[in-house]
This record gives sequence, C-alpha cells and structure tokens, in this order.
Amino acid sequence: MSQLYFQCAARSAVGLVRNGNEDSALIGSQLIAVADGMGGHAGGEFASSVAINTLSEISPTFTNSEIDKESASDLFLNSLHTIDSQIHAVTQDEPQLAGMGTTLTALFISANEISLLHVGDSRAYRLRGNELEQLSADHTVLQELLNKGIISQSEAHIHPQRSMLTQALMGEGNLEPSLHIFEGKIKDRYLVCSDGLTGVLSDKEIKSLIKGKDAAAAVDALIDATYINGAPDNVTVILADLVESSTGTIEKLGAAKA
Repeated sequence: MSQLYFQCAARSAVGLVRNGNEDSALIGSQLIAVADGMGGHAGGEFASSVAINTLSEISPTFTNSEIDKESASDLFLNSLHTIDSQIHAVTQDEPQLAGMGTTLTALFISANEISLLHVGDSRAYRLRGNELEQLSADHTVLQELLNKGIISQSEAHIHPQRSMLTQALMGEGNLEPSLHIFEGKIKDRYLVCSDGLTGVLSDKEIKSLIKGKDAAAAVDALIDATYINGAPDNVTVILADLVESSTGTIEKLGAAKA
C-alpha cells in the first residue's frame, strides 16, 4: 500500500469565558495532535505546549520512512513517556508549576495504517461515508461510570464529575498507554479536538457540521457552533482528510505557537 497523508484544516480559539488558551495543537502530513492543558492558566499553557513541542521534536524518529511500521509504532507509543518525563523535569525546575498536566490525542499515519495515541478527554473521530465513529475513549470518571452502567447517557451531561480525568500527562510516571491501529482509506475524514468542542456539541451535531463541506469551512462551522453555545472553554479542532500526496508542512496552534 502506498503512503497516505493527512490534508488538514485547523483552528484554536480561546472561547468566551477563559482569559487565555491552554490548548495546543500540531498539524502535519503524517502526524496530528491536540493537547488540552490544566493546572491554572500558566501551568495549563506550559503543559500543553511541552507536550506538543516535545512530540514535534521527536516525531522524525517515527515518521522516518526508513524504519518499519512496527518500530515506528513502538517509538510513537514511547513518545508519551518522553513527554511525561519532560513535564516532570519542568516541574522539578519550576515548583510553582507543580500539578500542571495535559491531555494528548494524536494520530500518526504510516502507509495506510492510522495509529491513535491517547491520554485524557480530548477526542479522535473518523467520518467514513455516513458514519461518524469516536475512536478514542475518554479517560474520565464519567466514562468509567458509563462503562459500568452506574449512570445513563442522559445523566452524564449534568453529572458533577463529568470533567474529572483518570489519566493525564502530569510527570508522575504512572501512565498506562495503549496504541490503537486502524486501516485508513482515501476519503476518510479524521477529527481531533479538545473537549471545548465535545462539551457543547453532540456527536450528531458534529457530524452534520463536518459532512459535505471542505475541511476549512467545516472547521469554521464547528468553532462558530461552540461560540453560539457559549464557548465556555478553549476549543481546538483539526480536520484531516486522507490523500495520496503530502504538503510536507508542519504547523503549531494555541499555546505551543507562542
């Protein structure tokens, strides 16, 4: 199978309530990622930018076409530990940032295989034909309660613990990372986003806004819809269509861009 690539459109917005943007994003032809920082304004911005900048720096090791897919997947998975160690080092040097952390949801494409690396409650979706599928599983107390059948989906929207994470990159070395691999097909559309989007829009609403539009228009429609719904959080959106040619460019958004 020939190499497939991401053709992307992306935006990151502060929203209507927050003073700064604690989200960061990485947009490339083989790697896309969103990180949503936490731990106070300065800490959140720092943590998400550390995650995205570290991932960007080490990405040539696993996007290198000279290595086999299995080795690339291992290196991609291990990047989480590198990022976590980097966050630990920062908090050791700057104790005032202790407690900062970040989510990370990243997609890497090698040939026609899409690898998903995920910690936290940012999300990855795939639109294939008329079906929108959530590829990531939220690492939240709420998701655990749903999985166990303790609460219903309707109760989830108003649950007081809906934003409490069970996993995040905080430099504590206690990650349980896993890599999920999917077959990519031409015309697939992938969405990677922070919970500033999914916290206010349902999957049905997201699908209606990204289907049948070019990627840039769809991204604008998603961001606009969050603002119409009050935009209580930072919101970052990457839409990536699978294509057979690469632009070769890499871009950063949000806190990592500063």
